[in-house]
Amino acid sequence: MCIMIMKMKDFNSKNLISFKENAFFEQEETYTPLVNAMRAYKESPCTGFHIPGHNRGQGVLDSFSSLIGIDALNLDTTDEFDNLGTLFPSSGAIDEAQRLASKVFNSKRTFFLTGGSTIANLALAFALTHPNDKIAIGRNCHRSVLSGMIISGANPQWIMPKKLDDWAIYGALNPLELQDRLEKNSDISLVWVTNPTYEGVVSDVEAIARVCHEFDVPLIVDEAHGCLWNFSNVLPKTALECGADAVVHSLHKTGGSMTQSSMLHISKNSRFDVHKVEHALKLLHTTSPSLLLLTSLDAARAYLSSKKGNLAIKNAIDNALYFRERASKINGVKVLNSLSGVAFDVTKIFLKVDGLSGKRLESILELDFSIEIESASDEGILILSNIGNTQEEFNVLLNALNKIASSNYPDLAYLEGIKFMPLTAPKVVMSPREAYFSKKERINKQDAIGRICAEVIALCPPGISVLLPGELICEHHLPYLSDFSEIDVLEK
Repeated sequence: MCIMIMKMKDFNSKNLISFKENAFFEQEETYTPLVNAMRAYKESPCTGFHIPGHNRGQGVLDSFSSLIGIDALNLDTTDEFDNLGTLFPSSGAIDEAQRLASKVFNSKRTFFLTGGSTIANLALAFALTHPNDKIAIGRNCHRSVLSGMIISGANPQWIMPKKLDDWAIYGALNPLELQDRLEKNSDISLVWVTNPTYEGVVSDVEAIARVCHEFDVPLIVDEAHGCLWNFSNVLPKTALECGADAVVHSLHKTGGSMTQSSMLHISKNSRFDVHKVEHALKLLHTTSPSLLLLTSLDAARAYLSSKKGNLAIKNAIDNALYFRERASKINGVKVLNSLSGVAFDVTKIFLKVDGLSGKRLESILELDFSIEIESASDEGILILSNIGNTQEEFNVLLNALNKIASSNYPDLAYLEGIKFMPLTAPKVVMSPREAYFSKKERINKQDAIGRICAEVIALCPPGISVLLPGELICEHHLPYLSDFSEIDVLEK
């Protein structure tokens, strides 16, 4: 099993923290071809008559320029100039940066993306699935996976993860349940799982990969929230190490790159045709990728694989363990940990306070203590221990939780009957693509019970679906639809 379960009583950061043996990590800094090329571009200005029209920041609103800085505008360019290279087909400094990332993540091929992990999931579905293919997918997948099914015409065969009812979140996928599904459905052509969950719960991907290999079915892992795992032996094994065929990483989430930048890895032993994936990316990806975003991926790869970056990861883990240990001792505060019977990424901390919903707790932290957390659900809140956080910041949070837990904060009545994490099993009537392209009408949500949904309803974060095209709308869906007054349904 490729999961390390932390127990607070075993906490000793000096003994726990060890990093992947890799020559990159021995260097103070690593080579950054794209960062270097962009620096040369910035330092060699020329008279330009091309896109983008603001011409290195000269044609923008003054208040906007002063807000983000002239340097950022000066570097806002596309992949069309000498020495920077192109994204599709990859060339120049961009190609070199992707090759270095591939070496660090130990993949056959790594693609840089400026459309987030969404574009990776869309491209994988478009390239690797076909109309009426049966695809085994965890129901806690991101909405982009389902959007890819609508594009390709494949039919998801939902696998329900374990429900952690006391926390109102999804838990791990059961490899035995997947094995049973594959035994009973020999026509399933692909398995697609999300690991870790948004809240950091970890499935046994090594066992899942063994099941897939046994049935000769390829495996895609949306590891969007696990991009740091490659750089520490304390964190779980990466899906690439566990035997996945393709892996998606949102470097912008926890890896230090800029928002909307991600990577897609094709494993060395993948059963997928790399060229098909690349062609799909070319079809779906923007033809004007931001060099700022691409360069941030090169910088993130270099930082994470340097001594300074490794120290930042170590600090993130240390801070998480430090906070977990102390928060667990606050009367009325409960922290999701191994004692709850789950394996998890220690840097993702899900907790709750007795007597308060997660949304109410989030509101108190923000309004009364000026603390912003990652997200809130029905029962609790999600806190991330990031490579940019300090222990002092966690002490501020601990002090706030102490005050909240010992005070008489009432939960708000307006939250009664409203739910945020859709832990519901779907009733599928028709394929998502068929429903999406059918004639539809927009009706009041109260009148939608018993009708067939015609749109994707999945609020972000975390982007897990409440309802999808082709699913029957039931009364138990209504508490999850507080933000909706009307819903698209199929015409009668």
